[in-house]
Amino acid sequence: MKASKAFVKQIDGYGLTTANILYRLPDAQSLVQEFIWQNYDLFPEFPELKRFLAFWQEKIEGPLHSVQVAHRKLIQPAELRTVGGEFTLH
Repeated sequence: MKASKAFVKQIDGYGLTTANILYRLPDAQSLVQEFIWQNYDLFPEFPELKRFLAFWQEKIEGPLHSVQVAHRKLIQPAELRTVGGEFTLH
C-alpha cells in the first residue's frame, strides 16, 4: 500500500498552513472580501503560499488588502518512530 501524498509531505516537514486573505473588490475598492486558503507548506519560507499569492497578484483583479497566516506541523518528531520488531500471530 502506498502512502498518500499528504502524508509524504508531512514526513518531509510540511505542515498545514491556513491563510486568511482579505482583498478589495475590483468594482468597489472600499469593500473588503475574505478568502481562506489552506494547503501543506514549509515554515518559515511558505513557498506554496508565496506561489499562490504571486498567482493572485498576476491573475486576479481584486487587490490584496492583508494576509494572516497560521501554520501547524501535524506530525511532530516525537510522534513518529520506527518499528523495532514485528510479531505474526497465526
